Amino acid sequence: MVKIGAHMPIGGGFKRVPKETVGIGGNTFQIFPHNPRQWKANLPKKDDVKKFNDGIKKYGISQDSMLCHSGYLINLASPKHETWEKSLKLLISEMQICTTLGIKYLNIHPGSHLGEGLEIGVGNIVKALDIAMEQEKSTFILLENVTKKGGNIGYELEHLKNIIDKARYPERIGITIDTCHAWDAGYNITDPIELDKFLNKIDKLFSLKKLLFVHLNDSKNELGSNKDRHENIGKGRIGINGFKVFLNHEIIKKIPWILETPGDNDVHAQDIKEVLKILEVE
Repeated sequence: MVKIGAHMPIGGGFKRVPKETVGIGGNTFQIFPHNPRQWKANLPKKDDVKKFNDGIKKYGISQDSMLCHSGYLINLASPKHETWEKSLKLLISEMQICTTLGIKYLNIHPGSHLGEGLEIGVGNIVKALDIAMEQEKSTFILLENVTKKGGNIGYELEHLKNIIDKARYPERIGITIDTCHAWDAGYNITDPIELDKFLNKIDKLFSLKKLLFVHLNDSKNELGSNKDRHENIGKGRIGINGFKVFLNHEIIKKIPWILETPGDNDVHAQDIKEVLKILEVE
């Protein structure tokens, strides 16, 4: 059985997530650990944590199928010291929330060097990760691939390897591959030969054991556009035939898939049905 789910809402508490995940046809999920547009992040209340964990047990969701996604404001690559310090503080808070909830993995965008260059940006990211992972020792960090815009770091797989190689705790760092970001960055994951090359490159750079989640998104734009605009499954430029190639790959089938497509739970339920249809799963 494939593992598939979506980014789930947490308004009103984390306790709602397990039941709603199963309700949309999922068995894996992603959540924000707090309001992603705020610098403030409080630990969840004990009652909410208990009900969340009771739901996880009730619906049989495994630890390796749960993912948190860092907030939008964090930029660990920032050359602006105040922003970098606030980003580090918030990252540590997010990791503490993950530990409190029993969620092993926290997904982050590497960040933007804001025009100061890759070397400075990577150095800032590594410094922040080293400090955060020294303070909070349970959480694994997953670096997500991104598109080439605004000084972003991570549009090439080599960027992610550079970060991992320089980090003090590489054994606690993995990667998430976003299909929209990969497509928009110029990786043709819809072609069987190119997909094999892409996965072989991941294996050579990191080993495939580092590839722990897939963000499953169609793209509104052409291959190599660097636009980063997600679309619902089968309605974008990756398309039904492209996803047939990607999703049926034996390596991809082993990894949890998280939808970040536009829409609410009802729309994500339809996207999951579309994915299962593509896989020809009844």
